[in-house]
Amino acid sequence: MSVQWQTFPKSHAPSVIIRDTVGAFLAVHESISSENNTLVSDQVLAEVRPGLVKLGYEVEAGKQRIDKIARPVLFGPGGVPERSFEADAFHAESGLVLEVEAGRGVTNYQFLKDLFQACMMQDAEHLMIAVRTRYRASHDYAKVVSFFDTLYASGRLPLPLSTVTVVGY
Repeated sequence: MSVQWQTFPKSHAPSVIIRDTVGAFLAVHESISSENNTLVSDQVLAEVRPGLVKLGYEVEAGKQRIDKIARPVLFGPGGVPERSFEADAFHAESGLVLEVEAGRGVTNYQFLKDLFQACMMQDAEHLMIAVRTRYRASHDYAKVVSFFDTLYASGRLPLPLSTVTVVGY
């Protein structure tokens, strides 16, 4: 199975940066496919990283503070960031926040935390969440897409993001 993806709202055509970012996952699909391996999210991000960097993303390089991508949320005295959330990758030109999840993407509802944090980040316009197509017996990609289908169809919770894209790898 290849990479699957869906952009919301469904009435918006996916932008070039969304298509190109999905292309970065397609380029390494064989090595990250949830059908063939059990990579953790950091390992998946490491595989996709070169393609993302080529597209102009700032990408988390490791677990130390200096390697993280902190996006400001609140500003204190003197305009200094007072509260920030971390992203796996950020494309400043488009405002696309990318989060890569593996096993706990659905099991622990990490995708909801990703949504909340992206909604709070300054300059975030788009969110892309990459999850496994399958994790153990669970169809994670289908579950996350179903969640966003419901969210957008109900119209009861408007988001400050222009688009949300779910990628299944």
